[in-house]
Amino acid sequence: MASAALPRAHAVGRSYAAPAAVAAAFALSLAFLALPRGTVPAWLLRVPREWVPPLRRWLSAFMDWLVGSASFGLFTFKDLTRAFSALMDWPLWLAKSLLVTGFQLGEGSAAVALTAPVSWLAVILLLTLFAYRLGGRGLAILVFLCFAYLALFGQWESAMVTLSSIVIAVPFGVAGGLALGIWAYRSPRFERALTPLLDVMQTTPVFAYLVPILFLFGFGPVAAMIATIIYAMPPMVRVTILALKQVPEEIKEFGRMVGCSRRQFMWRVLVPTARPALMVGVNQVIMLSLNMVIIASMIGAGGLGYDVLASLRRLDIGAGLEAGLAITLLAIALDRMSQAAAGRSERRRGRQGGASGFDGVMAAALLFALATLWLGLRYPWLARYPEALEISTAPFWDALVRWINVNFFDQLEAFKTTLLVYVLVPVKRFLLAQPWPWVLLLLTLAALRLGGVRLALVVLGFGLFVAFSGFWTKAMITVYLCGLAVIIAALLGIPLGIACGLNARLWRVVEAVIDTLQTLPSFVYLIPVVMLFRVGDFSAMIAVILYAIAPAIRYAAHGVRRVPAHLIEAGRASGCTPRQILLRIRLPLALPEILLGINQTIMLALSMLVITALVGTRDLGQEVYIALTKADVGYGLVAGLSVAAIAMIADRLIGAWAERLRRRFGLQA
Repeated sequence: MASAALPRAHAVGRSYAAPAAVAAAFALSLAFLALPRGTVPAWLLRVPREWVPPLRRWLSAFMDWLVGSASFGLFTFKDLTRAFSALMDWPLWLAKSLLVTGFQLGEGSAAVALTAPVSWLAVILLLTLFAYRLGGRGLAILVFLCFAYLALFGQWESAMVTLSSIVIAVPFGVAGGLALGIWAYRSPRFERALTPLLDVMQTTPVFAYLVPILFLFGFGPVAAMIATIIYAMPPMVRVTILALKQVPEEIKEFGRMVGCSRRQFMWRVLVPTARPALMVGVNQVIMLSLNMVIIASMIGAGGLGYDVLASLRRLDIGAGLEAGLAITLLAIALDRMSQAAAGRSERRRGRQGGASGFDGVMAAALLFALATLWLGLRYPWLARYPEALEISTAPFWDALVRWINVNFFDQLEAFKTTLLVYVLVPVKRFLLAQPWPWVLLLLTLAALRLGGVRLALVVLGFGLFVAFSGFWTKAMITVYLCGLAVIIAALLGIPLGIACGLNARLWRVVEAVIDTLQTLPSFVYLIPVVMLFRVGDFSAMIAVILYAIAPAIRYAAHGVRRVPAHLIEAGRASGCTPRQILLRIRLPLALPEILLGINQTIMLALSMLVITALVGTRDLGQEVYIALTKADVGYGLVAGLSVAAIAMIADRLIGAWAERLRRRFGLQA
């Protein structure tokens, strides 16, 4: 009996050891906050400047050498990049001529119009018919309404500027991601080298590599398009590697048995079989390209992104919301069409019937679109939607915000002040009071417990990079803002997600809302928040919560729904109440998914914090933005890589925790 009780005693001891260690660590951290100012040596709170390696200067010097001196004999590296930029300008010029300007002879005021752009009416007709072919009547109606909004609300020309960039950037992003993914699939060594690079690309703020792109490719739409391709490519690489690895082994064996060459095996066996999964990557490239349009407008992209950015600078909420909604509807239309293309089957095509007749309708619509290139010169209303028929809701939104400010100013100010005084400021003081060696020790011990020595070394390496980057104080402010936003988003989102997981009708409503939140450009959140709460940390936190809450809801709902039905039935059979089933079966088993949702919330919060630098935050995001305005490559890259290091520390720790819980509960990843 004593021997039977011994393992249980050890288990109980272990279960109490971890909370006791956490409580002791927290108490010691509070003790640092309580110490009188000046008690803790300055070098413990911030790495002395003389200890910081001159990484910023090295990176800037390298970029100066690359742009100014690096050569390949007959031409310099700068000549090479500018030649590539000129090459990329040709397809972009063609797309813009078709959709925006028409074909012209000459430039500027001396230009002579040879054709008009393709008519707005023809574009809507072609896309609606194409959507019908892909997904039937419902998708056709959705696409028609999305593009009709662009014309009706005066967003057509800006939307076509954006679309012309997207239709060029997406194929390049897909092709580049597919090529790298195939290479990584064929070479495990290349995959091991590529994976950390993809991690850095996906976690480094976009602002950080806008400066090198400006140096290498100049200012303008082409540089913006190249930045978009770089930003949107990593998911396609990851999806390609995963899709090729998941091709069933029997299909691979069949390809080998029939004597396929290496090239035939890839392009006639693996890629066609993996096509549905690869289309998910295409969808991600489209969505990320549209997510980039506002940031790309900072280096000359124009279009809807520039309209949103200009509205933010003017604090014009109405115009900003209309342009932001235009980006959202464009994203929804392209997203649904790409999903329909991924799910389309031969059986569906056969069921639609009359394929040859429908092809004739498409051909007639295409001929009409080509005819409008010349008809638009004679009938201006055909080339551009008449301004007299445009409508706008901008005055309504402007008036609504003014009314809220006039009637609820005191309540909003009291709410803001209360949170600032009792939550934001204490948390900020707490984190800034922590010595950097102590923070690194806690992170390393947490990694050691969750994932072993290898994870501990990885986390320690990332932490040391942040400490010796010279941005430790800014990093702690970033952690404070991001941490509070994630905690509040989790407190609001996880219960709502659990409720959605238990109620399918509620989930349908909430899913539509969070889909809109995720496709709405991040800059759009700043306009109403700043108009209601003005600039500062509080406004930044509210904007981050709105932008980052969706994954917390989505993953919680998904985790609750994925709990095996037989375990629920076993709980009912043993007499558990619905509350006990929720607390003792559903939530513990859903916890790995909930943790992954928190992980995604952290990633979105960090990406949004760089955007909130525009409203007066003092964190790493502002340092990246300052580097962009000063064109300081080294400064921006080091600050951006510090954000990436924080993101990867969180990702590794939460991922290890989720994996540990999966193993504990016997769940499949």
